[in-house]
Amino acid sequence: MPSFDTTLEPDMVKIKNGVETSTKEISTRFDFKGTSAEVSLKDKEKEIHATGDSDFQLEQIEAVLYAKLIKQGVVISFLDKQDKIEKLGGDKVRRVYKIRNGIDAELAKKIVAAIKNAKLKTQGSIQGDTVRVTGKNRDDLQVAIALIKKEFADMPLNCGNFRD
Repeated sequence: MPSFDTTLEPDMVKIKNGVETSTKEISTRFDFKGTSAEVSLKDKEKEIHATGDSDFQLEQIEAVLYAKLIKQGVVISFLDKQDKIEKLGGDKVRRVYKIRNGIDAELAKKIVAAIKNAKLKTQGSIQGDTVRVTGKNRDDLQVAIALIKKEFADMPLNCGNFRD
């Protein structure tokens, strides 16, 4: 039976480039001179750490970071901004942005329900952090891909691993 997998995977190279260009801009901007403002990527933990002297400065760093990531073509919904701001030694503060990887259970259930409600001749199944869609022929699967792209336009879902 033909099938395809729906996944949610960020392009880490583009994210790394966005963080590096943010770091360059922060180091050259006048309003960040002489402060502890910095942005760093923790590749293994899939996190971005923004450090600054105050909450206001963290907001400015976030604006620079988002602008550079968007310029690289990264969808901002990949980032989960933590509400809690960590207090470091002295007057430094830090905010952590987690990079999403894989479809969480809630989104996977929504995708399967959307496929089922569309009354297509396809079936979705949750397999870990991916959703596998199977059907009798390729045309039904292509309709399912179009449905997923339309219904979940705000999420950067990838439909790949297409098998006949």
